[in-house]
Amino acid sequence: MRKGQNPIKQLQSVSKPQRVTAAVLNHIPFLDGFYADLLQVLDTSLGSLRENAGMPFDLLVYDNGSCVEARTYLMREFEQGRIQTLILAEHNMGKGGAWNVMLQAAPGEIVAYADNDVLYYPDWLVESVKVLEAYPNVGMVTSRPYHSKPELYSATVDWATQTAGTQVERGRLIEPQWVREFLLSLGRSEEEIDAELSEENVRITYNGVTTFCGASHWQFIALKKVLQEFLPIDLTKPMGQVLRLDQMVNERGYLRLMTDRPYVMNMSNTVELPGDIAGKAEKKAKKRLVDYPLIKSPLMRIYNVIFNLYYKNER
Repeated sequence: MRKGQNPIKQLQSVSKPQRVTAAVLNHIPFLDGFYADLLQVLDTSLGSLRENAGMPFDLLVYDNGSCVEARTYLMREFEQGRIQTLILAEHNMGKGGAWNVMLQAAPGEIVAYADNDVLYYPDWLVESVKVLEAYPNVGMVTSRPYHSKPELYSATVDWATQTAGTQVERGRLIEPQWVREFLLSLGRSEEEIDAELSEENVRITYNGVTTFCGASHWQFIALKKVLQEFLPIDLTKPMGQVLRLDQMVNERGYLRLMTDRPYVMNMSNTVELPGDIAGKAEKKAKKRLVDYPLIKSPLMRIYNVIFNLYYKNER
């Protein structure tokens, strides 16, 4: 039998969320091998996200079945008020499965999604929101220009070429250094980098705001009501379905845009700042013995076997 009345009923108001929810997806299954430095990467990422946003936001972190050390870190950040919403999943549901939960759970009107290895530069959020608000029918805005597949932003080009007052430029328009540092962070070879540097980019200006065509699922901002049109995402593979979001946004006719300069950077699995990229490029130019295909291929197969054993044990 109830004793008394719930005191919550006496409240006249509740806290309202910020207009923007920054939503970060984290997965660190163990702190060894590929994942050895990822807890430091996560800490650096969240720190730069908070310090450089340039406008208010709430932070939501979805942890996708991480190790005890990662969950303990996130719980401490939550208890100290640096994370407003923390969701802990027992098992890795894949990126699509995580999106189905976190993109729905984000309380803000705008969702600023990112993987756990993004480094944020000053005003990354305010500049990205500026693009989102300057253009009509926007699906995704990524806070860094890079070469994106033209078939994934065809609707954006169609809109730009058919809209009066929109300036459209084509050519090798993205600064080569921006392309190089980003691709090096992904471990791309010099040959792959040269190939991307030769590709055409499309730059558009509308309402006085210049952007590049394209976007990416590793980091983007979007209206929550737009994202909900594409949920739920297929859950069949941990990573295999993520490109489908890019495709669906374009197929539905939404604009996919990138800021006209870098406001974010990919750290991958090491805390390596852009100033370190030049040194990394010099090291890559000197081909190591383990870089040759006859040696690299069997070593990578062994690595994959070991990783799968660990991954299955984590499940």
